[in-house]
Amino acid sequence: MDQTPGVREGTVDRAPGLSVRLKLTLSYAAFLMIAGALLLAVVWVFLLRYVPDRLVPTEPGGFFPHTPDRTDLLRAFVPRAAEMLAFLLVFSLVGGWLLAGWMLAPLTRITDATRMATTGSLSHRIRLPGRSDEFRELADAFDTMLERLEAQVAEQQRFAANASHELRTPLAVTQTLLDVARKDPSRDNGELVDRLHAVNTRAIDLTEALLVLSRADQRSFAREHVDLSLVAEEATETLLPLAEERGIAIETSGDITPTIGSPALLLQMTTNLVQNAIVHNLPEQGTVWVTTSAHRKTVVLTVENTGENLTPQLVATLGEPFQRGSRRIRTDHAGVGLGLAIVKSITRAHDGTLTLAPRAAGGLCVTVQLPAAPPHTGQ
Repeated sequence: MDQTPGVREGTVDRAPGLSVRLKLTLSYAAFLMIAGALLLAVVWVFLLRYVPDRLVPTEPGGFFPHTPDRTDLLRAFVPRAAEMLAFLLVFSLVGGWLLAGWMLAPLTRITDATRMATTGSLSHRIRLPGRSDEFRELADAFDTMLERLEAQVAEQQRFAANASHELRTPLAVTQTLLDVARKDPSRDNGELVDRLHAVNTRAIDLTEALLVLSRADQRSFAREHVDLSLVAEEATETLLPLAEERGIAIETSGDITPTIGSPALLLQMTTNLVQNAIVHNLPEQGTVWVTTSAHRKTVVLTVENTGENLTPQLVATLGEPFQRGSRRIRTDHAGVGLGLAIVKSITRAHDGTLTLAPRAAGGLCVTVQLPAAPPHTGQ
C-alpha cells in the first residue's frame, strides 16, 4: 500500500537528531566553558594588563632581581589555564550527562507509560513520586487522561454489548413471528402484522436513539442562543396528552434561562426528562414539576416527579444505557432504555452537569446545569 512520503503508519518519519539528554549535556558543557573563558578574560583584563611587558630599571644598569614580567606570567599562566579549561570540559560533559540523566529519568517513565497505552493497555498508571514540578504535573495529567480513557473505553464496550443485546431482541422476535407465519399459512395474519409493526417500531426507536446518542457524543452540532425555559414549555406541551392519559399533573415555572447549544438536542434532552418523569410515576394522581432558573454563570433545569422510593445506589445507575430503574417496564411509552443516557450525553456535550437524586417523599429529582449564555447584543 502506498503511503505518504515521510509518514509511516501511526508515527512521523523524522530525520535522526541528537537526544535531549545529549543536547542538555552539550548545553551544560558550553555554558561552563563560556564561564571559564570569561573568568580567564577577567583575569587578563583586570590583572595581567597592569603588569609591564618588561621591567623598567630603577637605576642605571640595574633591575629588581627575581621580579617576573608579563611574559613570565603568561608563560606560567596560559598552560595552567588550558589545563583547567580541558578539565572543565571533561567535568562538564561527564557531570552534565549524569545530571541530565537524573533530571530526565521521570520522562523515561512517562515515555514507557505512553508506549504501553499505544498497545491498548490503559490500566497502568505512572504515579510519579516527589514534589510537584513540570514532569510530575505532566505525569499527573497523563494519569488523569488514562483514567478517563479507560472509563470511556469500558463504557463504550458496555454500551456496545447492551446495544447489541437490545437490537438482537426485536430482530429475534421478528424472525420468530415470520417463522410461525411460514409454518402456519392458515393463521390469521392480522395479529401477526400488528406484532411485527410494534417490534419494528421499537427497533426504529432504538436505532434513532442510538443515532442521537452518537451525535451528542461527537458534538457534531451547531451552537446558537437558546432559551431553556421555552424549550421546557415546548416539551411539556408535547407530552401533556400522555400526562393526562396517565392522570399525571405537570407544573412548570421558572425564569428566562439563556444558554448556547443545539435547540434540537436540548429539546430532546428535556423531552426525555419529562417523559421519564411521567412514565416512572405513581399509578394515578402523580405530579411532575419542571422548573428553570438563571444564575450569573449557569442556567438550571430541574425535573422532579412523585413515585416509588428509590435508593441512592439505584439512582447512581440510571444514567447508564439501557437502565430502566428497578424493573423493566413494558409499555408503549417505556422507551428503549436510553432516555437518561441520552440526557447525560447531551448535557456533557453542552459542557454541563447532570445530577440525579432520590426525593425523600418518593420519586426522582433530576438537575441539569448548563453554562449561561453571554449577553447577546444585536448589531
